[in-house]
Amino acid sequence: MSDHIPDPVRHTVTVPLSIERAFTLFTDRFDTWWPRGHKIGATDLAEAVLEPRPGGRWYERDVDGGECDWGRVLAYEPPHRVVLAWHIDGQWQYDPDPAHASEVEVRFTEQDGHTRVELEHRHLERHIGGGEDVAVAVGSPGGWPGILDGYAKVAAET
Repeated sequence: MSDHIPDPVRHTVTVPLSIERAFTLFTDRFDTWWPRGHKIGATDLAEAVLEPRPGGRWYERDVDGGECDWGRVLAYEPPHRVVLAWHIDGQWQYDPDPAHASEVEVRFTEQDGHTRVELEHRHLERHIGGGEDVAVAVGSPGGWPGILDGYAKVAAET
């Protein structure tokens, strides 16, 4: 682990859905908005899956039927909060060691018939040999900002 602790990556969007519908879209309908290019498997992404329960898997299923884990669901508190363990290291490979996993917390707050969705990706220093690289990548426009903007676009069309 690095001695330098990268700042958490934060991004927020507001969607025109009730808190319940925003939470369900994010969790139960995860595959409907997850970008197809965001994967770690060798073949094309067929499905992105977030099992909506504590201890559930967070993973991809590829077109060849293979699966690549991304992490686990640490907390599942509908419709307010979900916390995911991110087990993808700085080389974009799955690392099963929980001590090396960062966390992605997503909070949902109702605001006048809309929902504010706040994402924080933290503990990036836990990634062996690449916490800074992960922080830069997930904080870039192609990382969480672009991913959540895509989620918000699907929410607006729902």
